[in-house]
Amino acid sequence: MKKADIVEFYHRLAEANPHPETELEFRNPYTLVVAVALSAQATDIGVNKATRALFAEVDTPEKMLALGEDGLKAHIKTIGLFNTKAKNVIALSQMLVDDYGGEVPADREALERLPGVGRKTANVVLNVAFGHETFAVDTHIFRVCNRTGLAKGKTPLAVELKLDKATPAPFRVHAHHWLILHGRYICKARRPECWRCPVEDLCAYRPKTPAPATKVGKAEAV
Repeated sequence: MKKADIVEFYHRLAEANPHPETELEFRNPYTLVVAVALSAQATDIGVNKATRALFAEVDTPEKMLALGEDGLKAHIKTIGLFNTKAKNVIALSQMLVDDYGGEVPADREALERLPGVGRKTANVVLNVAFGHETFAVDTHIFRVCNRTGLAKGKTPLAVELKLDKATPAPFRVHAHHWLILHGRYICKARRPECWRCPVEDLCAYRPKTPAPATKVGKAEAV
């Protein structure tokens, strides 16, 4: 995608949603870390349902450790891989208490040291909690970037690095959210809704998906 088209691409997404936000519910940087860690291979809706009661009770690593692994499992048992995730959340909570005074570090390397926290999760936390210009490439963003030609790459890291290079300054902080929401609701995996896409003419995807056929009543068909 040409530089001028990239600017226009982001400009249109920004016009449609000037203040994009994560759909994960959280109360502070710590609960954000937990929510993002729980969201791996799960939907934001499912995570939110499980964490509403949890975060009303637990909003610090100290409180999570007091709750314990079994107590946490009782809250998140509806989320896939909840046993492994519970173990990781307890372990990362212990590390935050032991190494960072119970505070979430605003540093990628430190975040990636936490159990269950990879590069994508670290990027989300840095962006949402601390306002860093990071690009967390999940399946939605990976798909959108490759389909549109915005930032093609064979791996999430390759796409992230190309996005970092291609995204101009006015759009860098919110780019992650615009792209993930675009992929979630318009540029869908099985059937992208090209007929209502605000950047359809800038996108390299072919063939464009037509609008669903309108059902015609018997009286109209005669």
